[in-house]
Amino acid sequence: MTEPPFRRVVVIGAGLMGTSVALALRRSGVEVLLEDADPGNLRVAVSLGAGVPVSSGDATGGGPADLSDPTDLVVVGVPPAALGTVIAEALARFPAAAVTDLGSVKAAALADTRAHASAGPGLDRYVGGHPMAGSEQSGPLAARADLFDGRAWAVTPHVDSRPDAVAAVDQLARTCGAFPVQLSPGEHDEAVALVSHLPQVASTVVAGLLTTAAEGHLVLAGQGLRDVTRIAGGDPELWTQILSANAEPVARLLHEAADNLHRVAHTLEKRDAGEAGLADLRNSLERGATGVRRLPGKHGARPEAFSPVPVLLPDRPGELARLFADVGAAGVNIEDVRIDHSPNTPAGLVELWVHQDTVPALLEALAHHGWDVHG
Repeated sequence: MTEPPFRRVVVIGAGLMGTSVALALRRSGVEVLLEDADPGNLRVAVSLGAGVPVSSGDATGGGPADLSDPTDLVVVGVPPAALGTVIAEALARFPAAAVTDLGSVKAAALADTRAHASAGPGLDRYVGGHPMAGSEQSGPLAARADLFDGRAWAVTPHVDSRPDAVAAVDQLARTCGAFPVQLSPGEHDEAVALVSHLPQVASTVVAGLLTTAAEGHLVLAGQGLRDVTRIAGGDPELWTQILSANAEPVARLLHEAADNLHRVAHTLEKRDAGEAGLADLRNSLERGATGVRRLPGKHGARPEAFSPVPVLLPDRPGELARLFADVGAAGVNIEDVRIDHSPNTPAGLVELWVHQDTVPALLEALAHHGWDVHG
């Protein structure tokens, strides 16, 4: 039997992220102790098998866990406004453990931790962390052991971080199924401003326009609008804290995006701009397409290596399982899948993304089994 990568890990904060980390660690046989200021969150996380409580009564009927045994690692998964205080407290309470966090902004968390931990030793055991995964849902009921599988996990040591603490956070990421990416706190915040925080604001702004739309217009909404607005359903209080903590780089990108939007709007307003105006519009659209192509695909492959195959799916029990079975029988691997639910129709459109070399074989197999392939 393989030895667990950690003897014991304490997770402080049993929300979506903390509970998902705990479930992923339990999947690898790690002993996990849980803490949360909300007794309800703690009870749910314990009932999901994420670990046992540290200081409140064990929801399974026993007493609190014994903290006399050594703790290898403490993972702090609390809201951004509380990170510095809780990290500093964890460094003091667990003097032999490395301490990391799951916060979305690293420079502010480090500065707050320095301010609260300045009176005592232990800051060299702190290494920031940020798994690049999540959900528009919140709370332990949305947690999953596989939430981080195949995802990037930013590891952000500061200048005084001990190598063994960095190694522990690196191992945490790998144990949870992610791949660690090491950045400085400042580099991290610049990166997530573009790849996470700006999209959140853009999604929120577009979704906000829907509040005044006529009901009859929203019936026409397709998957494109749902894709753009999905993350706008995130917790407003949490995102207020995240954006406030990373305000400067996010504001800079918002100004740049707003300038580009204004340029497109002015082009569209110039109805008599002729070919020059159309060229400006086309250039803006081509720049967007170029940006999308820069995003890495599955397993780091180029996105253009995969092609979509749209299939009409009847809205009946078992149809999706039958489709997947037919694709598997053809020896084709589904790299990704998207489902477009059409309102007021007895069918949906399933987009199967497969390696482009397998498209001919897949089309032949789908035709053989009577599937209606679109496009």
